[in-house]
Amino acid sequence: VQLQASGGGLVQAGGSLRLSCSASGRSFASYAIGWFRQAPGKEREFVSAIIWSGTSKSYADSVKGRFTISRDNAKNTAYLQMNSLKFEDTAVYYCAGKPEDYSGHVFNTEDEYDYWGQGTLVTVSS
Repeated sequence: VQLQASGGGLVQAGGSLRLSCSASGRSFASYAIGWFRQAPGKEREFVSAIIWSGTSKSYADSVKGRFTISRDNAKNTAYLQMNSLKFEDTAVYYCAGKPEDYSGHVFNTEDEYDYWGQGTLVTVSS
């Protein structure tokens, strides 16, 4: 599967953005999707993940209550709705995919993911 993240941009603190992760190739519905981010000078970190069916999700503590992950398998797209953005959310955001094992486990480490999109830059001005 090939993944492409989009939707990044410049937003003021307190604002919102919705990122999209579009997939090409077959069987998007058989992939778990994760979102990760890398801020300048920092290591890439987990943000959120969702299993193939959308019924189980996981969030980093830093974004809980502000970000919402979802997916539309009919559109081969996953989303990350980001509300109440903070300056510290500034980063390049990547989506990643992993073939499902259908265990219900939500994958939240980058080593578990096999396919990566190119990243989209989110800049939050304070």
